[in-house]
Amino acid sequence: MSVLKQERTGQVNSSQLTREEKNKVIEKLTTARVGLLLRHPFFGNMATRLTLVNATDWCATLATDGRNFYYNENFVHSLTVKECEFGFGHEVLHNIFDHIGRRGDRDPQLANIAADYAANQILKDESIGQIPSSIKIFQDNKYRSWSFEQIYEHLYENAEKINVQDLGSLLDEHLDECDGKDGRPKLSEEEKKQIRDEVKEAMISSAQSAGAGKIPAGIARTITDLTEPKMNWREMLRMNIQSILKNNFSFSRPNRKSQMSGAVLPGLINVDTVDVCCGIDMSGSISDAQAKDFISEIKGIMDEFDDFNLQIWCFDTKVYNHKVFNPENSAELSEYRLTGGGGTDFECNWEFMKENNLEPKRFIMFTDMYPCGSWGDANYCDTLFVAHGTTTIEAPFGQTVYYNNR
Repeated sequence: MSVLKQERTGQVNSSQLTREEKNKVIEKLTTARVGLLLRHPFFGNMATRLTLVNATDWCATLATDGRNFYYNENFVHSLTVKECEFGFGHEVLHNIFDHIGRRGDRDPQLANIAADYAANQILKDESIGQIPSSIKIFQDNKYRSWSFEQIYEHLYENAEKINVQDLGSLLDEHLDECDGKDGRPKLSEEEKKQIRDEVKEAMISSAQSAGAGKIPAGIARTITDLTEPKMNWREMLRMNIQSILKNNFSFSRPNRKSQMSGAVLPGLINVDTVDVCCGIDMSGSISDAQAKDFISEIKGIMDEFDDFNLQIWCFDTKVYNHKVFNPENSAELSEYRLTGGGGTDFECNWEFMKENNLEPKRFIMFTDMYPCGSWGDANYCDTLFVAHGTTTIEAPFGQTVYYNNR
C-alpha cells in the first residue's frame, strides 16, 4: 500500500480575535450545546458533559479526549451555530464509538479517515446541525450503516487508487497519542480506561434522558451491548460443543447418587463422538496470542470428553495447515502452528470441507467478521462465529459470540 499523506485541516496560529470576538466564540459554543439539548437531547447531554478548552495554540480545528472539547478560536469563529452543533456531534461520536481505541494495528491515517466517514454519515442522516461549509469533510452516502472497521477495510483495499486530497479533510484533530507534546493532553493508559468507562456511563444516562426513539440505531445497539449482559465467549463455546452430544441412559453405568438412596437407576452415557471443525482467520487482525488463546480453550473443552474428533485449520483466501486431533494426540494441539496472513475469504472454509467430505456436527470460526464476499454456506452445517475486534457485527446465519481476552 502506498503511503498516504494529508495536510492538517487549517493552520495553528495564535488567536487574532478581539476580546469581543473571543466572547462570541464562547457564546456560540454554548448556544450550540443548548440547541442540541433541545433538538437532539442525546447528543446534547453527551456534549454538555465535555469541558470547553481553548486549544488554539496546538489544535487547528477541534479535538476531544473523551472529557474535554478542544477548539481553535479562529476556526470556531468561522462557523455558524448550526455548524458548531455538527462539530459537537462529531466529537461525541468519536467518544461513543471509541474510534482511537478500536484502531489497533490499522494504518493511522486511513483509520482516522474511516472514523470521520462513520461519524459524519450518522450526523448527516440524523440532521445534527449543518456540515461546515469551510471544509470538505469525509462524507459519502455509500458508507451509510457501515461500521468504522468496514469503511477502513474498503479504504485499505483501494488505497493505491486513493488521492486523499480529493476525498476530503478531517474535521478535527484525532488525539492518537495523548503524550503531552505541544500542549496536547497527556493521559496514562489507566486514565484512558477510566475515560472510556465515564463515556459508557454518560451514554446510558443520556439515552435515558433522551427517551426511546430519539437515538440513532447504531448508537442504540452500542448502548444495548453495554446494558444487556452477554454470555462469555468461553461459556458459549463450551455450550456449543457440549450440545453436539446425544445422551442416553444405561444400567451398565448406574447412577451413583441413586445407589446412595438404595435404588439403582440407569446412568447417563454419551453415544456420540464430539465432531468439530475449527477455522482460524489469519488475515491479519487476529494476533498469534489471541489465536493461541482460542486454541487453548478448544483443547480444554475437548479434553473433557472420552472421544472426540477435532479438525483445525487456518485460512485467509485458502485453507492452511489442516490437522486432525483426537484423544491419542490431543497434547500436540498446544503446539499447533499458525499459518497465513493474506486477504479474507470465508467461502474457502466451506469449499475445503466439501472437497474433503468433512461434515462436522459444528463448525467454529474465529474471525474479525470481515469477509470479502460470501459469509459461507448457511445450510451446510451448524456454525458458531467467535468474533474478534467487534461487538456490533453479527453473522447472517449460525450463532455469533464476541471474543475478549478475559
